[in-house]
Amino acid sequence: MMLKVFRLAGAVGLLSLASVTSLAATGCSKSYIPNTDVEDTSENRKVIAFCEDYRHAVEDKDVGRLLKMASPRYFEDGGNTNPEDDVDFDGLKDFLTSTFVKTQSIRYEIRYRRVSSDETKKVFIEYSYSASFRIPGLKGEEWKHTVADNRLELIPEGDSFKILAGM
Repeated sequence: MMLKVFRLAGAVGLLSLASVTSLAATGCSKSYIPNTDVEDTSENRKVIAFCEDYRHAVEDKDVGRLLKMASPRYFEDGGNTNPEDDVDFDGLKDFLTSTFVKTQSIRYEIRYRRVSSDETKKVFIEYSYSASFRIPGLKGEEWKHTVADNRLELIPEGDSFKILAGM
């Protein structure tokens, strides 16, 4: 009987030690916004909510909402030194109203990886995305699928943001 009590006491002690260790480890850890790798802060939640609105606007092909989300200073350099593939706000508007509107059945999934900012108050959102969509092709509709990493650049405006680059 005594042996059973000691075993039970030992087991309870180990469970208590495990519980305290677990609490200490989780007490010091960061919490993350669900389904992201982004630390859960009120500012980060606001940024992710804006990005989710952007994602839904893409899926809905809502050109008007996408243009409202873009800054008049929007500029995309294509990630290279060739100025021929640069896109400013007018180029973005032309793309959205001519090419993008022909896209059908858009599914756009995003995994947010990191939110950061700089001294100019720009906000950078690094994310991975999976996009599936149909486009008109030579042989009828063609399904396209792409998986890649991207970065949105935002600037605060009032209670929200405007997109400077990354669309």
